[in-house]
Amino acid sequence: MSAPWFDAPAPLLPEVLDLNGRWMGCKPAVICDDKTLSWREFHRQLCQVANGLRDDGLQTGDRVAVLMDNSPDMLVILFGIIVAGGVTVPLNPLVADPGLANMIRDAGAIAVFASEAQAPRLEPQRAEPGNVRHWYATGGGEAGWTSYDDWRATQSGGAPAVPLRDEDECNIIYSSGTTGQPKGIVHTHRRRLDWFYDLAIALRYDRASVNLCSIGLFSNISWAGMGCTLLTGGTVVIMRSFDAEDWLATVEARGVTHSAMVPVQFQRILSSPSFAETDLGTIKSLMCCGSPLGTDLKQAIMARLSPQLVELYGLTEGLITTLEPEDAVDRLSSVGKPLMGIDLLILDENDQPCAAGEAGEIVGRGRHLMAGYHEREAANRDATWTDGSGRRWLRTGDIGRLDEAGFLFLVDRKKDMIISGGMNLYPADIEATLADHPEVEEAAVIAVDSERWGESPLAVVVGDADPDALVAWTNERVGRHQRIVGAVVVNELPRNANGKILKRQLRDQYRDWLSNH
Repeated sequence: MSAPWFDAPAPLLPEVLDLNGRWMGCKPAVICDDKTLSWREFHRQLCQVANGLRDDGLQTGDRVAVLMDNSPDMLVILFGIIVAGGVTVPLNPLVADPGLANMIRDAGAIAVFASEAQAPRLEPQRAEPGNVRHWYATGGGEAGWTSYDDWRATQSGGAPAVPLRDEDECNIIYSSGTTGQPKGIVHTHRRRLDWFYDLAIALRYDRASVNLCSIGLFSNISWAGMGCTLLTGGTVVIMRSFDAEDWLATVEARGVTHSAMVPVQFQRILSSPSFAETDLGTIKSLMCCGSPLGTDLKQAIMARLSPQLVELYGLTEGLITTLEPEDAVDRLSSVGKPLMGIDLLILDENDQPCAAGEAGEIVGRGRHLMAGYHEREAANRDATWTDGSGRRWLRTGDIGRLDEAGFLFLVDRKKDMIISGGMNLYPADIEATLADHPEVEEAAVIAVDSERWGESPLAVVVGDADPDALVAWTNERVGRHQRIVGAVVVNELPRNANGKILKRQLRDQYRDWLSNH
């Protein structure tokens, strides 16, 4: 038989949402505060956004930027753009105004959606000539902006007929905290949907899933939770901002089954006064990602919050590993094995594959990887390793090792590596020692300039430790070449919106520390 008798192409995301809208009907799709959208109403609003954009001249592949605070409208807009055949470009509100303007220009966005609180930040750019032809604002709306509520209300709720191909662009996500030249990560429709499919299996989503989004919806962490939930026909519960007490109350009130968070959020939940008295029995799976998860915290989460913890190591570029709860007991410090459809290698300094147990740069390939960086050919080349068969692998910039069973262990970030006296030092090794000190809550080890060694490690910690005593305590427990030259105690470590410690900011702040002490 030359072709399948019942020939139907694999659906892309707009068709999946259309089918769920028809078959899920009155089931809640989105909940935020006291507002609930059924699947039928959610899909109708998606189509209103899509039809409005097409009427305003959007063509398939046009990019639309979204600068909003968490809300049901933001979720509708993010995916309504995709239904229209546009490319969603979610922006991080924590990025400074010049950075936001730079991203909008870099993406070549033809339209911008902003929440009422964020719209004034874009006024200088709105007055400049550029690609943006339409500016939409939610809430009361700013002068010169189209009122989103009024605009959407006039549009048809029927699904638009927009033909899409697997390789058409779906979204562009800019790396968090972007400064200078922005770098947009492009995902195509097929790769993005495959990402949702395989993550949904790894994170144990189904049609009954109720996912609590507590991180900004611009974040790829939120996209994982949102995508898995919308794919399976579950319910997305949106927090406007994270608060540990609110998170606990929402889990109990809404019967939350899934949530994706960064380590610091888990810490705050476990420390909450309401934790012990909250019923968390509905939780089926929790995901932790975004920054390294210490073994002590990992054990505490599994013992006190939920044993069904999946730790995810991954890049917005698409490379992912997961540590399943069943494997965590025996390999607590591992980040697991590759997600389905992904392959990994560890490369030495000469770009040759390492043997099991040897540390080197993590590279990966598979169907989830980004199409590339938006209009950044040099960045694409820098991020590529080509093997002897001509296959392209993504360079992560992370240092790791694989054990004999294929479990991945992170060693450090390649860019965070300290070269002291010609020796490579990995801050994560020293940070793990600092974490054992009873008066250290958090620690970051960075390179400072050293006239003698080139670079030396400095500890920046949160806690009540005496700096001099901490230096002595640490240096008794690390290798001679790993000894820190000093310790600085601060109230908090700088982080981006995804909870990652901004080591570059710390390096800039303390680069000359040694020469001043």
